[in-house]
Amino acid sequence: MAARRGSAVRSTATRKAREPRSPVPPAEVTLFEGAELEPESELEALAFYSSNLVDQDASSVTFTQCRLRGADLSASRLDQVTLTDCLVTDSSLANVRADGGSMTRVRLAQCRMTGVTWADGVLRDVAVTECRADLSAWRMTTFDAVTFVGCNLHSADFTNADLRGVVFRDCDLTSAVFHHASMEGTRFRGCNLAGVGDLTSWKGAVVHHTDLISLSYGLAQAAGIRVEDEDS
Repeated sequence: MAARRGSAVRSTATRKAREPRSPVPPAEVTLFEGAELEPESELEALAFYSSNLVDQDASSVTFTQCRLRGADLSASRLDQVTLTDCLVTDSSLANVRADGGSMTRVRLAQCRMTGVTWADGVLRDVAVTECRADLSAWRMTTFDAVTFVGCNLHSADFTNADLRGVVFRDCDLTSAVFHHASMEGTRFRGCNLAGVGDLTSWKGAVVHHTDLISLSYGLAQAAGIRVEDEDS
């Protein structure tokens, strides 16, 4: 049986961090005027400007060189969705479920992604900037050349994710979960790491010295050290 996209056998080598490659722009775009997404549809060089696509149920949809601005796809079920060379700005992906989905050369900026579920998928050359992605779930997803900058990732779930080479910068990762994640070369700078779960998975991660204060309680707990809040 063939392995699923996000569950392939992983190398244990460190993946070097690099900046994501930029999306290839389309020569021109055509305004999308539909009212819904059809399963297995192939959407190319389309502009989804202020599109209302709430609560869609469409698997295996392909977006290629599309532009989404002010689009609302919240509460949609988009399993096996594919985005390639896309720009997504000021849009809502809140509570979207996209198990097995993939993104390649994608930019997401100022988007609402609260509660998004992107499990067992692949993100390659993806930049996520100033997005609200609290309570998001990325279980078993593979990340390659991905940056999260200025994002709210409070209580995000990266269980069993391959995060080697991912960069988190100026992000709120309070109470995020990294259970059994692969984190060799994962970099953190300017992040709030208070209450992060399962620091035993952090072997090989690179943490800026200014982030150690918020991480210190978790490190102490992992080492079996009891921290007293009051003078004894």
